[in-house]
This record gives sequence, C-alpha cells and structure tokens, in this order.
Amino acid sequence: MTHSVKLPFYAKLALILVSLISFAYIFCIGKDIITPVLMAFLFAVLLVPIFTFLHSKLKFPRHLAAACCILVFAAFIIGILVFISYQVSDIANDFETIKKNANSFITDIHKFVNDKFHVSIGEQKKYLDTVTKDSVQNGKATIGSAIVSISDLLLDCTIIPIYTFLFLLYKDHFVLFLAKLVNKEDHSALKDILSQIKVSINNYILSLIFEMIVVSILTGLGLWIIGVKYFILLGLITGILNMIPYIGILIAGIITVMASLTGTPETSIILGILIVNIIVQFIDNNIIVPLIINSKVEINAFVSIMGIIIGGAAAGISGMFLAIPLLAILKIIFDRIESLEPWGYLMGNHMPKKFTWRIRKLKIEN
Repeated sequence: MTHSVKLPFYAKLALILVSLISFAYIFCIGKDIITPVLMAFLFAVLLVPIFTFLHSKLKFPRHLAAACCILVFAAFIIGILVFISYQVSDIANDFETIKKNANSFITDIHKFVNDKFHVSIGEQKKYLDTVTKDSVQNGKATIGSAIVSISDLLLDCTIIPIYTFLFLLYKDHFVLFLAKLVNKEDHSALKDILSQIKVSINNYILSLIFEMIVVSILTGLGLWIIGVKYFILLGLITGILNMIPYIGILIAGIITVMASLTGTPETSIILGILIVNIIVQFIDNNIIVPLIINSKVEINAFVSIMGIIIGGAAAGISGMFLAIPLLAILKIIFDRIESLEPWGYLMGNHMPKKFTWRIRKLKIEN
C-alpha cells in the first residue's frame, strides 16, 4: 500500500525551481550534444506523418521508410541551397560594380557628414582607419572561434539527419520506454501529452514555414517595386533569416543593402529597402505572428521573449530557434499535471475578461 506525501507549497515551489535550474544547467554544459538531438527531434516529429504513410499504407520497411523521409527532407533543403548558391554566383560576378557603387555611396556619406556636422573628410577617414585597425586586431583574435563554429555547423549538418533517422526508426521504442516510466493508470494522460506535443510541433513548424514564404513573397515584391536587382533571392534570404528572432531581419537588411549596390549607389534605393523591411516586419509582427504562430503554440509574448533570450544566451541561434517549441512542450506537460497546472496557465496567452477576489465575510459571534 502506497502512501502519498503532501508537501507544503514552499517545498513544492523549491523542488520545481531546483528541477528547472538543474535542467537548464545540464543544457548549458551539454548544449553541443543536446542541441543537435533536439533539432533532430523536431524534424522527426515533422516527418512522422510521411513515415507513417510509407510504413503503414505503402508497407515500406521501417529502415526504408525512415531513409525516404530523410531523403525528402534533404532534397528540400538542398534545393533551396542550390537556388541560393546559383543566385549568389550571379551577385559575385557583379563584385566590381558593387565595389564601385559602395565607394560612391561612402563618398556621398562623407560629403553629407561634412555638410551637416562640419567634420572634414580627412578627419572622418582618420577615424575610420583607427576603427578599422581595431577591428582587424579583434578579427584576428576571433578567427579561431569562427573556424570552430564553422566546423561545428558542418558536424551538425551531418549528425542531425542521422539523429532524425534514428528517432523515426525507434519511434515506438521510445514511446514504450516512456510508458514504462509511468503507472498504467496514467497511460491515457501520457498518450494525450504525446499526441498534443506532435500536433503542437507540427503546427508550429508548418506555421513557421508559411511565415517564411509570406515574408519572402512580400519582401521580394517590395524590392521589385523599388527596382532592386536579385529581388527573388533577397526576398528568400529575408524569409529564411526572419526565422531567427531579432537578429535575423537585421542580417537580411544588411545583405539586401549590399546587394542593392549591384545596380545603383543612390541613397533613395537604400531608404526604400529600409521602408520595405519596416512594412514587412509590421505586417509580420502584427498580423502573421499573432494569427498564425502564437495561435498554434499558445505561449504568451512575455514568456516567448524571455525564452528566446535565455535560449540565445545558452545556445546561440540554435537555442533561440528551439526556445518556442520547447516552451510549447513544457506547457503541454504542465497543463496535464495537476501540481504544475498553474505554471502552464502562467505560460499561456489566456486573457480573463475580469477577475475579482472573492472575500468571505466572517461573522464573529460573541
């Protein structure tokens, strides 16, 4: 006969916080190993419908079905990379034009600063030379870390498909393992959690892909209207980089400004690029994200921003990308465990119309 132990609130709160801190610490020290596994898990969940169709409907062996899913996913990624590389090679052919227009644009900036702020061109160049020397020295110090980062990226590109293949292959094995961890009377709750996690991750990733497509089309259309060359490529790059919170759109804007120098050094074009990016971001942040992204994961903006910041501090860009789906998984688990339900409510975006404290009036009898 088992006896349940009822802990006071402060003890439960302490245990929950210690558990969360422990998981966060483990993730930080093992991020190089855990991050590819989590990325592969997300991709595997996305590919589960294809795997189920091939294995259950078409009677493919498990190994062959998993391999076909990886090939389809790899073909999609490689197709995008081939298109981008083909367009980038055309931009590389215009390198001399970019250099010429960049020099002309910099000269116009020097003249503008000289006219408005009365700083001579010689003083500006002297200041830029000083900054450039410092940047070169800092750049030499970071070349080693950059090489390590590139090698880590190449390793992840190799290991993530392998992890994804293994997740698909041993999908039922992992589910059975989770079933063995909980009591039989909790199997229905476990099944509900796993199904909701699958639906939430699929909806989130598909919504993210839809957002990428819409942002790419809107950006490409705006760049085409203002007369920017390679508007298709630049729109696609903006859509892809927009998936990286905060810094992605800044990088895309810099790339777009540099690529615009293949046509003309006019300041009006650069101003037009900034206006296009601002309009697209306004539409994305106020229409696409609230209606499509947030409605799928049901995480409020405060928790989302905090999760993205913490994920970026812990694991860089990969951590920022993983933050939202991991928070969605935590919310699903919290909502279905009675003791953790308040935390799930805290993470959600439910807005009560009105809340009033109910105070019970006590009658004191003499």
